[in-house]
Amino acid sequence: MLDHQSILNALQPVQDPELKKSLVTLNMIRNVSIKDSTVEFTLVLTTPACPLKELIIQDCEKALKELPEVQEVKINVTSETPVQKALPTQQSIPNVKNIIAVSSGKGGVGKSTVAVNTAVALAQMGAKVGLLDADIYGPNAPTMLGVEDYQVTVEKRPEGDILEPVLSNGIKMVSMGFLINPGQPVIWRGPMLTGIIRQFLHQVNWGSLDYLIVDMPPGTGDVQLTLAQSVPMAGVVIVTTPQNVSLIDAYRGIKMFEQLKTNILGIVENMSYFIPPDLPDHSYDIFGSGGGMKASQELQIPLLGLIPLEISLRQGGDNGVPILISHPQSASAKALKLIAQKIAGKVSMMALA
Repeated sequence: MLDHQSILNALQPVQDPELKKSLVTLNMIRNVSIKDSTVEFTLVLTTPACPLKELIIQDCEKALKELPEVQEVKINVTSETPVQKALPTQQSIPNVKNIIAVSSGKGGVGKSTVAVNTAVALAQMGAKVGLLDADIYGPNAPTMLGVEDYQVTVEKRPEGDILEPVLSNGIKMVSMGFLINPGQPVIWRGPMLTGIIRQFLHQVNWGSLDYLIVDMPPGTGDVQLTLAQSVPMAGVVIVTTPQNVSLIDAYRGIKMFEQLKTNILGIVENMSYFIPPDLPDHSYDIFGSGGGMKASQELQIPLLGLIPLEISLRQGGDNGVPILISHPQSASAKALKLIAQKIAGKVSMMALA
């Protein structure tokens, strides 16, 4: 006879493919109801960007239909993103569950492209996303999202000034680009950089966020230290290109974050190969090949994905329309979406470990 416990017993062997634990043990099966031969329940995923959602649903349906009394299964899917825990020396941002840095050892490897499109991909999949442009000297995120002419508003509160982020494509964002005139250089020393980063972290009305993506400046300096030491980070994504010069600098960045005891979520190889628009079936290794895989194997860090170089990807950044919006079926858009899903999965694994 069907009852609540028999349903849970049937679903007990079904595991989250990434967490390798039972859905029942993880409390991902809720609100079980039985009506005649129909079983209905809520499947609570650990991220709205779960890349294996359909597989989990299929496994649940298969497990329940092995019960002779079950004729129909109805599954309502929702998500609850886990929250990263702060160390005693760190200060969490209220209602911001996970902070993810996108970094690189050197400039010009497409770090901002990865950060912006990761944020867009996660927002498209239903997550609440913020984007902090921490590249104070070269704030490009506003241009890449088509909001370079916007300005943030400041709300006076007893505890201090609070910045209201700009909303673009479902993403809340702040950037130094909103606080200076176009083309104006930022000529600051380290303490001033640290101050503005802290302001962007703690004096912005972020609201409730599943993920705050931080577009880091290149290198291993004050901003990286401030972020890693002052807030609980879910992890960092390292962006590189295939050639040796980029990989050498990527190694330095990885070693820095390891010394700071920051989780390395994985490596993204950008500009992996060029796809000409008039010959979409051809590809050319302009910057070499295999660099990201080599680094992944040597450092035992996951390779999250390879992003091809396409003209539409560059145009999207210049025109303020990310490729996930302008050309969602392109090879680079599909690669970026899969990378975002992998990042979200790894963040959930670390939070629930």
